Amino acid sequence: MSRFVWLVLTIAVACLVLLATFVSTNAAHRAKDAADRSGSSAVSTGSMPGMDASANATGGATPSFAGAAPEGADVAALAAAHAPYPAALPPVAEGPVADVTLALTDRTIEIAPGVKYSAWTWSKGAPGPVIHVRQGQKVRVTLTNNGAIAHSVDFHAARVAPNVDFVDVQPGKSMTYTFTANDPGVFMYHCGTKPVLAHIANGMYGAIVVDPAKPLPPADKQYVLVSSEWYLDSAGTGAPAHLDMVKAHQMLPDWVTWNGYANQYVTHPLTADPGDTVRFYVMDAGPSLDADFHVVGTLLNRAYVNGDVTHWQSNVQTVSVPAGGGAIFDLKIDRPGLYPFVSHSFAAVDLGEVGLLNVGNVKGTM
Repeated sequence: MSRFVWLVLTIAVACLVLLATFVSTNAAHRAKDAADRSGSSAVSTGSMPGMDASANATGGATPSFAGAAPEGADVAALAAAHAPYPAALPPVAEGPVADVTLALTDRTIEIAPGVKYSAWTWSKGAPGPVIHVRQGQKVRVTLTNNGAIAHSVDFHAARVAPNVDFVDVQPGKSMTYTFTANDPGVFMYHCGTKPVLAHIANGMYGAIVVDPAKPLPPADKQYVLVSSEWYLDSAGTGAPAHLDMVKAHQMLPDWVTWNGYANQYVTHPLTADPGDTVRFYVMDAGPSLDADFHVVGTLLNRAYVNGDVTHWQSNVQTVSVPAGGGAIFDLKIDRPGLYPFVSHSFAAVDLGEVGLLNVGNVKGTM
């Protein structure tokens, strides 16, 4: 083959290589541009009381306000002055019918020392009141809407037609429905009005405990813990914060709490005596993250996973409670001391989901 032909072939191959490189580079640039456009897309959400959609204008969540406190405040003094949510299981409702009245009110609550939040709440705060009934008991629920928008109430313990009983109640209106608590365990109740994410994230949730017809073994102390997340559009140390829906969609909470207030049971520990059987009813309101329940320094002697009281696991270290789920845990501690109860997803601990069980009235804290 002549040198001329070799030269032509060499030039042709070089041109093909250059063309392939150009096409590949151009495709990569187009893909990057598409990804950039997708990443900057805003999440669309309507404005409503208790929600601030302003973060959507830029397509990104507001900065984290985890650990925020008023400038110059004595955080320990603020925490000590806070009246903790009553974690003790209330007495079971008497009679054949348990009447439950839930009044929805828009109110400003405190979710950490000096941190205010504009919430939608049952009764006086978030979570709503703990409801305690017996298996087979009829539950009559009355929802009164004192808020600015429509709301509803969905009981996970109820076997009913949602389109009939879990319907929206308009502002200024009330509705009543009944169900029979046939299934024992600990269950969530919450607002089911769309967008459900916003209504739960704004504080519309609570726990109902249904005692089994065949009682569980006796317990000396019984506590109810509700796990939840808070997504803030501001620090809340001046004007109250509102819900940041972008953070909520991205599942990036500023605070994660037991019973609605960060670290409250560190400052105000739950108590037991050495040798007591302590029962925890744990319900995870979410709206999105699981709670991995663990008590430091001991094991869970009995774990009724997902609230199934007919079966239990023995001597387990950590149990996941899913968003919208519940579980019951029994433990017995003989040695006096301070025993932290946490979600073992330790980001949640850093954001406020930790408390102390003080066994034997020991001094100090941790």
